[in-house]
Amino acid sequence: MTGGWSALIVVPLVLILLRLALSHAKRLFPSRPQQKQMSYVVKWGRDRLYFPLPPPDAKLAVIRRELAEYTQLPYSSFKLVHAGAVMKDDNAPISSYGIRENSTIAIIGTGETLTPSSKIPSAASSQKPAAPRTEETTITQIRTEMDKVRCNLQPDVDTFLESLSVSSKPTPTSSAQVPQSGASRQPKQLLKFGELEHEHTRLGELLLQSLLRLDAIQSEGEWEQARKERKGAVKEVQALLDRLDGGWRTRAKA
Repeated sequence: MTGGWSALIVVPLVLILLRLALSHAKRLFPSRPQQKQMSYVVKWGRDRLYFPLPPPDAKLAVIRRELAEYTQLPYSSFKLVHAGAVMKDDNAPISSYGIRENSTIAIIGTGETLTPSSKIPSAASSQKPAAPRTEETTITQIRTEMDKVRCNLQPDVDTFLESLSVSSKPTPTSSAQVPQSGASRQPKQLLKFGELEHEHTRLGELLLQSLLRLDAIQSEGEWEQARKERKGAVKEVQALLDRLDGGWRTRAKA
């Protein structure tokens, strides 16, 4: 009889322990549907945020509304940039902009800061009416913007990426070289990690502002050369931004 009673006690106890173990395992290792959720990336200043990806036929307004609620920015006070272009039509489906899993969207501007960054300043604009736009003046505007990028931002990005490779080699006082802007790029100082982070943010914001200025340059339908110049300029600046972010992500994983 003693053996029978022992069996009656042990079997339920084993079942209880198995049930507890199974419950614990489910929390540690969630099922595949729980683990896998498609998302897109939002770049907001220094932050990289992840949001659930809406269906392909969802309007861009869905994303804008969600980001406005999260950032507490007024709904119409910021622009959304994807693949080097400003997404202007909130009623267009996100599929029309090529937004898919792991796509990166940048938030640019907050209220009053949006307007000045989207225009190329003109010293004579407050003194006399602007001259009529032609394809030649439009091309000049695009090339002027690209000259600034190539002379100032591209060398800074190159130096920044070189600095990352130096700082990724661990030493007790590891530091990296600070990129110097434009003509002032002479003696190279040393940067610590926090300063590298600030430089990454600065360069990223300047490149995004350049993309906004290029996006604001409109060309007439028959201006084939101007459209070609603008398309190439956007592609070049976007590639520079991708290099900057790619190098930063690689360092973070190292």
